[in-house]
Amino acid sequence: MNARVPQALLAGALPESAPKPTILAVDDTPANLTLMAQVLKAHWRVQLAVSGAKALELAARQAPDLVVLDVMMPGMDGHEVCRRLKADARTRDVPVIMLTALARPEDEIAAFEAGAADYVTKPFTPATLLARVRTQLALKAAQDRLRNRNARLTDELQRRRREVEALRDTTLFVMVGLAEFRDSDTGHHIQRTQEYVRTLATWLAAQPDAPGELGPDAIDALARAAPLHDIGKVAVPDAVLLKPARLDAEEWAVMKTHAAAGADLLQRAIDRLGADAGPLLHYGRQIARHHHERWDGSGYPDGLAGAAIPLAARLMAVADVYDALISRRPYKEPLSHAQAMALIREGSGSHFDPRIVDALEACEAAMVAIAERWRD
Repeated sequence: MNARVPQALLAGALPESAPKPTILAVDDTPANLTLMAQVLKAHWRVQLAVSGAKALELAARQAPDLVVLDVMMPGMDGHEVCRRLKADARTRDVPVIMLTALARPEDEIAAFEAGAADYVTKPFTPATLLARVRTQLALKAAQDRLRNRNARLTDELQRRRREVEALRDTTLFVMVGLAEFRDSDTGHHIQRTQEYVRTLATWLAAQPDAPGELGPDAIDALARAAPLHDIGKVAVPDAVLLKPARLDAEEWAVMKTHAAAGADLLQRAIDRLGADAGPLLHYGRQIARHHHERWDGSGYPDGLAGAAIPLAARLMAVADVYDALISRRPYKEPLSHAQAMALIREGSGSHFDPRIVDALEACEAAMVAIAERWRD
């Protein structure tokens, strides 16, 4: 034993209350395994393997805390064993100390390239092996603590984000409910248009020319934002909103202000929530402001045309008009599905995005089923 190595380093072990780390020693020579076991077992639990295959079997069964691994073994050498340990998610974080008679610089490089954390040449002194093992175990313990701390922080962040999302969704539910309460004639319009939008967006996403933004998460956020399209109606006077007849020109001008009013309301919520606003509110603001824009630029409030109209609003425009056409209102009788489809086809390229009209035609059966499910 090297007298210059501090006794505390050689004798120190974990507190009695803590479980001892497990060292997996791998060597095809029984005498070498016996020597390693004698050096290590006073401080740690020791497992022995006489081949690379046996070592991998033991590690897969229960990952050790550290591996002391011979390089030159028949069949599967230490480099291959190390590479396989690092390729397995169960053992990739287990440090490996290569123990070998190979002492050339290129041998050491090969060991590190295979994933080894340290390299000890034979013949080794017990003090050297103990010091190297203890150092790697201390590093692994520190890494494990950091990994666990990061996992706890991630869990806490996700919990808080879920709380923010729940609060946001509850607030939006109340806001949408208020709009529904003031405009009770719309019945299940909100539920139907939400599912129409989801259906149309899902069809578009499945096409070869699908817009890049239409991933599954975006479609879900977009559909959940659809009920916000008329949120601005909370700012429309009852005399206009609840009039049981067609609006005159002056009243219609007041009604049209709901688009900008809804967008402003949602923008204030976005500003308040900042990074926690999420895509739902952003889609909701786009839909609220622009779902009355027209493909040819003749809509309101901004007179946007073509692709300048946000995709979310273009989807909502088709869903909203289709539902309005097939629904009864105080000032009109409902149209049939066929009549509504004919009018929307007529508006393709002028009122509506032609590609979304294609989606509507491809999804006719689904649209009819949604209308039936949420019939007023």
